[in-house]
Parts: sequence; structure tokens; C-alpha cells
Amino acid sequence: MKLRRSNERGFADHGWLRSYHTFSFAHYMDPAHMGFRALRVINEDRVAPGRGFGTHPHRDMEIISYVLDGEMAHEDSLGNGETMRVGDVQRMSAGTGVRHSEYNASSTEGLHFLQIWIEPAATGITPSYEQKAFSSEARTNQWRLIVSPDGREDSVSLHQDVNLYTGLFEGEVPTPPPHRHAWLQLVSGELTVNGEQLTTGDAAALGPDETLEISQAKGAHVLLFDLA
Repeated sequence: MKLRRSNERGFADHGWLRSYHTFSFAHYMDPAHMGFRALRVINEDRVAPGRGFGTHPHRDMEIISYVLDGEMAHEDSLGNGETMRVGDVQRMSAGTGVRHSEYNASSTEGLHFLQIWIEPAATGITPSYEQKAFSSEARTNQWRLIVSPDGREDSVSLHQDVNLYTGLFEGEVPTPPPHRHAWLQLVSGELTVNGEQLTTGDAAALGPDETLEISQAKGAHVLLFDLA
């Protein structure tokens, strides 16, 4: 198991935006952390009230947004206009090309969300969009599938062989879902993973022959990627 500690991540402070980069992104370059399997980006973004990312283009990337706190306004060239709230998951397949913007929908409160990029199984696909809400009850003390290649269990579908689970845990943690290659991201709280103590922002990577044992959760909000 390889650990990626929170304080080792890249960091950018633009005033209106404070962003932590788990993998190389924009002006942050770390050849040892260019991604993990098809997982290319995990950015933890905090956006000031009324500010955001203006309209910009993307191609050939599966872009997942997961709101942790606040509200995010999304618009894109596909004609979608949505406001995302806590627990909402959005998938935008950029494919042949799409333009979009994301803004903090509040003029008084901050926005905290994760931006996740996954490389698609094929390039040049037709751009598409999907968004679903996952209540805290559906994520409490259980592993909830939120993204999958086939949209099973009412998850958001993805053009890649990746399953993404989340959970809000306290105390004992149920046996995690099986994995091929696993990336575990601790969004917040504390967690013991294979005997190692993880705290907010830490991550762990495991191969297909490595057992994943999780215990001693304290206010733990976890993301678990199962990747081919």
C-alpha cells in the first residue's frame, strides 16, 4: 500500500479559489503523481461566494463533480443548467468537445467540492451529462455506489471501467467492496487503513493482490475507487 499524505499534495491559492491537487494539475507538476490507472485528477476546491470558473472548453475526459458543502451552479454548451447541492454527483463527458462553467451559487457562503477527472475508455464520443443526488442517509455507515460504467444501483454512469463508492462512517466500517486496483481518498475525518492512520485529505493506493482492511473511523467521509 502506498500513502499519499494531504500535506504532500499540490496547492494553489488564487484568492477566490483555494485548491489542493492530489495529482499533477495546471502549474503543479509532480512526475511521481501523474494519476492512478484511469484516475487523472482529484482536486479539492474551495470557491469564494459569487465566484467561479468561467466558460471554458474540455475534450475527451470524464469530469465528475461532488459537492461537499455549499451550492454550485453549472451551465454547459449542451444546454444544461443545474444547481448542485451537498451529496450531488455530476458526470460530464467532454468527448468531442464541450464548454462549461461552474460558479458558487451563493453570494454569502463558500463552496467546497471535489473535481475528479477520469480518462475515458474511448476518445471522440458524443458529449453528455448526468447528475444525481445521494442523501446522507444513503451514505451513512454503508458503501454507496455513486459512479459505475453501467449505471447500476441508480449510480451515475461513466465511460470507463471504474466504480466509485462513498460512505460516511463512525466506529466500525463494513467490509469494503472488492477492488482490482484501489484508490481510497479520505475526504474528512480519521480512518485506519491496513494499520496506517489516515486523516483528512490523505489517500492510499492498493494493487489487486493487496487486501483492504478499514477500521476505527471517526467522522470519516471516504471515497473508494475500484479501477481496472
